[in-house]
Amino acid sequence: MSTSASVPAGPEAPHGTVTDRLVEANARYAASFTDPGMDARPVLQVAVVACMDARLDLHAALGLQLGDCHTIRNAGGVVTDDVIRSLTISQRKLGTRSVVLIHHTGCGLESLTEDFRSELEMEVGQRPAWAVEAFRDVDQDVRQSMRRVRTSPFLLHTDDVRGFVFDVKTGLLREVDPA
Repeated sequence: MSTSASVPAGPEAPHGTVTDRLVEANARYAASFTDPGMDARPVLQVAVVACMDARLDLHAALGLQLGDCHTIRNAGGVVTDDVIRSLTISQRKLGTRSVVLIHHTGCGLESLTEDFRSELEMEVGQRPAWAVEAFRDVDQDVRQSMRRVRTSPFLLHTDDVRGFVFDVKTGLLREVDPA
């Protein structure tokens, strides 16, 4: 499996920045693009919250097609205030009813601590307003994320919220018991 099939790498790669290569890849994509005629409402009425880790190809791993779901990604796949914001819009304005949370094995947040904020403050002279949301136990963090979704007063649909850990070595999902 090539991880960057549409972005040439190596000696044959065009000169320029990575962003230049991405823009060139987009031009090739757009040359044969046709409007699929969809709107912003996901066909499966599901929102997937997952880590931004580049090893997670969510559409392939979940058998999803363009237009099937809303995908919300951040470091760790943690349910933050901004994730609640996106889920609220997804549910209240765009019709989603289910939430799938996906963390993964070998997450970078497992090797960080909240001390990262202090380190940033020392380096740049300002403490970030956001929490790192580092964790040591991926299952427990999935449970915490499920609780945050289920208890949010802004979300209409909290009965179909399920959490999983994606194994980056096998590609398999393992469901986490919310208890």
